[in-house]
Amino acid sequence: MAWQGILGHDDVVERFRRAIARNRLASSFLFVGPEGIGKRTFALKLAQALLCRASPEAALDPCGRCPSCVQAVAGTHPDLEVISKPADRAMLPLYLLIGDKDHPAREALCHKIAMKPFLGGRKVAIIEDADYFHEEGANCLLKTLEEPPPQSVLILIGTSPAKQLPTIRSRCQLIRFRPLGPEVVAQVLIARGLIQDPAQALRLAAHGGGSVRAALALADSDLGEFRSRLQGLLAAPRIETVRLAGALQQFVEQSGKEAAARRLRLRQILDVAAEFYEQLLRGTLGLIRRGEEETQGQTGQAVPPGRPGDQEAAAACLDRCLQAAEQIDRNAHPTTVLESCLDDLARIVNGRSRPPDAIRKPQSVLPAGRGSATP
Repeated sequence: MAWQGILGHDDVVERFRRAIARNRLASSFLFVGPEGIGKRTFALKLAQALLCRASPEAALDPCGRCPSCVQAVAGTHPDLEVISKPADRAMLPLYLLIGDKDHPAREALCHKIAMKPFLGGRKVAIIEDADYFHEEGANCLLKTLEEPPPQSVLILIGTSPAKQLPTIRSRCQLIRFRPLGPEVVAQVLIARGLIQDPAQALRLAAHGGGSVRAALALADSDLGEFRSRLQGLLAAPRIETVRLAGALQQFVEQSGKEAAARRLRLRQILDVAAEFYEQLLRGTLGLIRRGEEETQGQTGQAVPPGRPGDQEAAAACLDRCLQAAEQIDRNAHPTTVLESCLDDLARIVNGRSRPPDAIRKPQSVLPAGRGSATP
């Protein structure tokens, strides 16, 4: 079944229904899970359900017709606040939370959620891009989290609890969203008219990591062709850093001169590399599923045969790619991240004949952490 047309998260819906039925709905939630799996859509639909004036709250079944539902869908409900990181900003601006000299505090989220509900029900606030809090911005929320206004619900949307300050994590109820199954991703791609060919949708979904956004990105012919080329380079017995760096840099430059577009392209490269090493690790552990084998056969991208040390090397390479992706998300300098990651991958792969302990801890000149800034 699909709650309100949202596929793959019925277990989360039941969790909220049980909490409301017991009158134990928390005031603050942290939604975490991969990008492109429906967390934002779920949060907005949950807000609509909590604000609906015609349907019992415990049912979580918004009528869609009452003025409250109509306003929630239109984004004009006086008791619903939604903020997100502007496209031209690396982090969530402080003024969205508490205002500044150009944005009075009464226009900011912390002030608005503290007000009584206009329609006598609840106040709901949604903070997208919660991975991009400044430490100062996160601290501004502490009073709201520690002393939540009556009948208020605050939802933070991120990708991982590790990207939140301990003070935020400890004051929010954690809600984990699982990646979508390939069949669900394909169904969403087709239902939204994003992909017309069911066979293509299934192929993209198989490599999307449970994310509709990632699967759709693979529909880009340039990315699809580069994906095959990159996986071929990574499958070589040795990583030639100069050759690989040249290929990656050329692909990044094809996205244009805008920093945001280049950063996105580099993030896609790291996702493809992480997928390759995850598949390699699964192959060495005998965990490749039948559907994955069929998809690899269709795309011509089979998992390379196992070699001594591949298990440890694949795990270390996967960790390093994920670390580099997080550094990009933290606004670290792209060139530095790329060069450091490639050096570490070469050190791991080219030295995989060494004892496992020697290859499981890649060295990085740019440790992942909060607040990395572009020079």
